Amino acid sequence: MGRKRKLARGVAVVGGGLAKLGLFKDRNCKDFFAEAYEEMIGSVDKGFDPKDIDAVYVGNFTNDFFVRQAHWGPIIADLLGQVPKPITRTEGACASSALAFREGVLAIASGMYDMVLVGGLEQMSLCTTEEVAEGLGMAASPYEVATGYTFPAVFGAMATAYFAKYGATREALFNVTIKSHSNAPLNPKAQFPMSVRDFMNARIERCRKKGEPVPEWRDEKDFLSDPAANPSVAWPMHLFDCCPISDGAACLLLVGEDLARKFTDKPVYVTGIGQGSGYSLHAKEDLTTYEATRAAAKEAYEMSGLTPRDIQFAEVHDCFSIAEIVHMEDLGFVKPGEGHKAVADGMTRLDGPKPINTSGGLKCKGHPVGATGAAQLYEVWLQLRGEAGKRQVRNPNLRVGAAHNLGGTGGTCTFNILERR
Repeated sequence: MGRKRKLARGVAVVGGGLAKLGLFKDRNCKDFFAEAYEEMIGSVDKGFDPKDIDAVYVGNFTNDFFVRQAHWGPIIADLLGQVPKPITRTEGACASSALAFREGVLAIASGMYDMVLVGGLEQMSLCTTEEVAEGLGMAASPYEVATGYTFPAVFGAMATAYFAKYGATREALFNVTIKSHSNAPLNPKAQFPMSVRDFMNARIERCRKKGEPVPEWRDEKDFLSDPAANPSVAWPMHLFDCCPISDGAACLLLVGEDLARKFTDKPVYVTGIGQGSGYSLHAKEDLTTYEATRAAAKEAYEMSGLTPRDIQFAEVHDCFSIAEIVHMEDLGFVKPGEGHKAVADGMTRLDGPKPINTSGGLKCKGHPVGATGAAQLYEVWLQLRGEAGKRQVRNPNLRVGAAHNLGGTGGTCTFNILERR
C-alpha cells in the first residue's frame, strides 16, 4: 500500500554467541549450537534465567542433506532445556538464520513474546566437496540446476557481466580478498585467520622444505595472479574468491525494548529490518544487481529513517568476492559501477570510512550456511558494544551498523540495521 512500515514494539539485542567456525567432522552439530548458546548466556551483563525465554527460532538450510537429519526445532529445544516452548525452524538457504532473526523480532514486536532466542546452525564437513556442491545446489532455481550452474558459475557469470559493464578486472576481486584476509587474523572465531601474505609465505616455505623451485611472487596480487597458487574455479572466480565449506552456529537473545535495561547497560536496538525476493538468472534483466537486496534495503532504510550514508560499517554477504562489490552498490553505499573503485581506494578497510566485513566475512570467517545470518548480526552487535577486540572499528562515535544476508543465487535477501543509543 506504500505506507511506511514500523515495529509496534521496539526490540533490543541483549546477548550473543558464536561458535568457533571450521571443519569439525568428529563433533555433532548440536555441539556448535551449545557452544554459541553458552557464550550468549555469559554475555548478558546482568544475567537472566533461560526459563524466561518464550520461544526459539532457529535457522538451518539443509542438515536434512548434510547430516541426514531433519526437524531441527525440537532437537534444539531439547538440547537447550526449552521443551515444551514453541520452537520454529526457518529456511532461506544462506539467509536461514537471518530469517530466524526477523521472525523473532516480529514475534516480540507483535506483543506475543517478551524474550526470544534466535540463531542458526549447519554442519557441512561430513560431506565430500561434491556432495556439498549438490546440497548447496538445492538452493538454486530449477533452471540454473538444469543448465549446470553451480554457485561459483553463477557468481562467475555475474563477475563477467560486471567486468564488461563497468570496466573492472580481476584486480578488483584481489582487493576484496586481500582486505578480508587482513581482518580475519584479528578474529579468534575465524576459520581462516590468515592474511594472503601468510598464505604466500607458507607456500614459499613449503617449497623450500621440499627442495622445489621457490616462487618469486612480488606481492599478494602477484600470488593471486598465479594459477598454480590460485587456480580457476569458474572464471573469473578463482580459489581465493570463494568462501569455504564450514561448520558452526550462532545465536542472539532478543527482548522487548522496554525491558532491555534489565539485562544490560549496553543494549543494541533493532532500528530497521527488511526482506526481499529475487529472480533466477534466466529472468534477470541485469546480472550486476540484486532486486532482492534493493528491496530489503529500501524496507529497512524506510523503517529506520536512516540512509546508506548513516551506516557506519556493515557485514555484507561475500560468498564470493564479486558479491561484496555488487551488494555494496545495491545497498546504496556507493553508486552502481563504483564498488570496485571504492574497495581499491580503501573505503571498506578496517581503518577506512565504511568498514565492510570486519569479521573477515564469509570468505575468511567461514560460511556455515544456516548460521551465517546470525553470525553476521553477532559481529554487528559485538562491534556496537565496543567488544570486537583487535578488529574493533576505531570510531569513538560508533552507533549504527548493518548486516546483509543473501540466500541462494539471490532469491532471498535480508538487511537489518542495528543501533547503539
